[in-house]
Amino acid sequence: MAARDRPVLRIGMVGYAFMGVAHSQGWRNSRSFFDPPILPELVAVCGRDTAKARELARRFDWRDVESDWRDLVAREDIDVIDICSPGDTHAEIAIAALDAGKHVLCEKPLANSVAEAEAMTEAAERAGARGVHAVVGFTYRRVPAVALAAKWTREGRVGQIRHVRAQYLQDWLTDADTPLSWRLQRERAGSGALGDIGAHIVDMVQHVTGETITGVSALMETFVRERPVAVGGGLGEVTVDDAAVFLGRLSGGAVATFEATRFATGRKNAIRVEINGTAGSIAFDFEDMNVLWFHDNTADAADAGFRRVLVTEPVHPYLEGWWPPGHGLGYEHAFTHQAVDLLDALAHHRQPTPSFAEGLGVQRVLHAVESSAADDSRWTPILRTRTGAR
Repeated sequence: MAARDRPVLRIGMVGYAFMGVAHSQGWRNSRSFFDPPILPELVAVCGRDTAKARELARRFDWRDVESDWRDLVAREDIDVIDICSPGDTHAEIAIAALDAGKHVLCEKPLANSVAEAEAMTEAAERAGARGVHAVVGFTYRRVPAVALAAKWTREGRVGQIRHVRAQYLQDWLTDADTPLSWRLQRERAGSGALGDIGAHIVDMVQHVTGETITGVSALMETFVRERPVAVGGGLGEVTVDDAAVFLGRLSGGAVATFEATRFATGRKNAIRVEINGTAGSIAFDFEDMNVLWFHDNTADAADAGFRRVLVTEPVHPYLEGWWPPGHGLGYEHAFTHQAVDLLDALAHHRQPTPSFAEGLGVQRVLHAVESSAADDSRWTPILRTRTGAR
């Protein structure tokens, strides 16, 4: 079917900063490099700073600009609300959009609390009964090597999972003079390294293994407790964690270790996951994101070892839309894959993944980590019932 004959999905996006740019490129490239059954139309971007919103609109050909997300949700020419704003805005916008009959793509973490995530999930379930769907943006699932790791694990290539190690390491806060920002304020961000980057490795581990985390024992630390205030001078209090470290157990019995820190000097965006099982091991490092390492434990010991797999072949996940083998992808490509997956799911009236229910599951793990750290690292089970906990 020619592009002009395909139905369109009209997008309205809240947010114009880092994630707004990433999502804009993802939507735009989804129709340029892939062949989705419905085509995204960039209708309107929304932000309180209309000058910045207009600049994003100019760069990515958004048709209109709004200054109030309520006006965006109320528009009849929009089918999807894409939420790229800070965590304290997610619940109100998502629930209003779903109740208004709009599909929702919401950036991670889903919310700032379990109670908010529960309310969002309930709204998604109500909307789902009417054919309106919601998805949370754990975009690293769409890195081809991560998608391949999940495929191989589900196929049994590592056997019974015994041990998992997961790290997300950054260093952008190591300078104590780095100014205070919304990411360092609990009322805006919900948590620090734990929610900002730890949420990604929690989701990645649960997604790749197909199992859930059942309990944790945690430590959290804030190394720099006051930072310069950019406007007005003086110092402002940092009210979130700089680092979170925790042990976990998976539903299949495996043990796991997790690290999330923004104080790993020299590490810019290192996401590392290794899964050890009875039949083999899989290892991934985002700083070498086109490579997956695999060890076949059933091979002859004389030549066994980790094998480097360059994940750039057309048969690998998502690669059919891109370049010849060996021409690697980058960070931004996963946002295109996210858009393509969402377009395909909505075109075929399927629930896209990860669902808000999966986002709620991650939120419950984050809450248990905070609870454990606040109680001398006490072992804390992950509650799976809806409780309205903070």
